[in-house]
Amino acid sequence: MPAPNALRASLPGLAAAAAAVVLCLLLHRMFPAVPVLTAAVLLGLLAGNVPGPAAVAAGRWRPGLAFSAKKFLRLGIVLLGLKVSLLDIAELGWLTVALIIALVAFSFGATYLVCRAFRLPGEEPVLVAAGFSICGVSAVGAVAAARGIRAERTAVPAAMVTLCGTLAIAVLPLLGAVLGLSPERFGFLAGASVHDVGQVVATAQTGGAAALALAVVVKLVRVLMLAPVSALAGLYHRRTAGTSAGKFPPLVPLFVAGFVAAVALRTTGLLPAGMLDAAALAQELLFAAALFGLGASVNLRSLARTGGRAAAASLVSWAIIVAAALGLAVLLVPA
Repeated sequence: MPAPNALRASLPGLAAAAAAVVLCLLLHRMFPAVPVLTAAVLLGLLAGNVPGPAAVAAGRWRPGLAFSAKKFLRLGIVLLGLKVSLLDIAELGWLTVALIIALVAFSFGATYLVCRAFRLPGEEPVLVAAGFSICGVSAVGAVAAARGIRAERTAVPAAMVTLCGTLAIAVLPLLGAVLGLSPERFGFLAGASVHDVGQVVATAQTGGAAALALAVVVKLVRVLMLAPVSALAGLYHRRTAGTSAGKFPPLVPLFVAGFVAAVALRTTGLLPAGMLDAAALAQELLFAAALFGLGASVNLRSLARTGGRAAAASLVSWAIIVAAALGLAVLLVPA
């Protein structure tokens, strides 16, 4: 937690983030097709770029919004671990799990290469690749921490994975209908190609209970890769940066270790359903506050110079991932 003086300075921004989360929840209730996290990104962009609010966001709100973008995101990642049960994953069988992990590796590599081909700047390619291949904004935050990337530099990748994941909610059910996919194949496709867990649920539930059940378990295999991929990203950063880079961030950030502990706790089956539901709600609220803070840090004039390339790279990458996931669904899941 911030020191007393820092806490006082953070209060206006924290209050703004809390108000934004409430507004996002209301918007989602009025328009269920608008996901809470997407609304949070868009509200953040408005707050950071509309004259008047932008000056406040860059001034009095800045400490609190920065705190939300960094700390709330990390706490949400820890709570994400409570959704992952190793027992549920084991029921898929070792071959299916191995092929899903291979799909994660392929998705990461393909997305990274596409982003490099579109000349995305700095660390954006690796952050977008992490978000698209693993679990959306959670993976963006974890890999950024492992590589020592400042939170404000994750805003564009976080926006891309959130917006493309939202697009999946509308596009994949249409694709499944056109291709005549069975509920199980559609569920596998959703779990293997949609970014955030909440977006997977929103997409797969359109295919019924069987689709949703398989989609969630497939997605959890991808979520489980958060810890090893973060560690590998940190190790690669240390090896390539050399000794001149000074002090390195922890190889496995503390909140990623917390995520692993939460996975272990969920696997024990000791937590009651009510507590798991409360944790899931808290995670969504924390992520919404974090994405509002990240969105408010984006300068749309600067984004306009690379935003088109980022969006194009994201769409191409997601199309490749969907095609690969569809092929794996046809291979593994009976019609």
